[in-house]
Amino acid sequence: MSLRIGDDAPNFTAQTTEGEIDFHQWLGNSWGILYSHPADFTPVCTTELGRTAQLKDEFAKRDTKVIAVSVDELDSHHEWIKDINETQNCDVDFPIIADMDRNVATLYNMIHPNASTSTTVRSVYFISPDKKIKAIITYPASTGRNFFEILRVIDSLQLTDKYSVATPVDWQQGQDVIISPSVKQEDVAAKFPKGHQLIKPYLRYTPQPNK
Repeated sequence: MSLRIGDDAPNFTAQTTEGEIDFHQWLGNSWGILYSHPADFTPVCTTELGRTAQLKDEFAKRDTKVIAVSVDELDSHHEWIKDINETQNCDVDFPIIADMDRNVATLYNMIHPNASTSTTVRSVYFISPDKKIKAIITYPASTGRNFFEILRVIDSLQLTDKYSVATPVDWQQGQDVIISPSVKQEDVAAKFPKGHQLIKPYLRYTPQPNK
């Protein structure tokens, strides 16, 4: 069965470039990004892993751990990392799973047979500290991911997990947010002391609560 938003994130043990891990233990109380790569020494993946390394501080600010999945073996991963560091001017220091038996790819439905029976699509799973899947983004193997969008989704998930708000179209950190429909109008003033703008009874904006 395919995983869906709100499902428990399956646990697994795996060999990685940083040693053997138990996924849930490795995550600890952090947010997590688990994302798949079709194969080692592929051009788009090389740029994606490089971008992940370059954004290390951004993920750290969000208390988010990143781990990649590729179906090749550890020795291949280690050789590939050398190429990534050289070509992308970075230092890959996050784990890459050696998923040769495709256990993780199968658990997380990363192989889509109508696209390929052997390689993974570009899946991204956003996992909260309570080990729930909070968002999923999937691209075909031919399309590189936008990691600034991945950071934006993390920002939105962390904000909406804490406050009774939603983020509108194209929202960026620091911009106004939408008050959740579940909040009664008579409770808005107390709940959102920064004020709010009533556009329609169902469309109410308020400044980002934590800014």
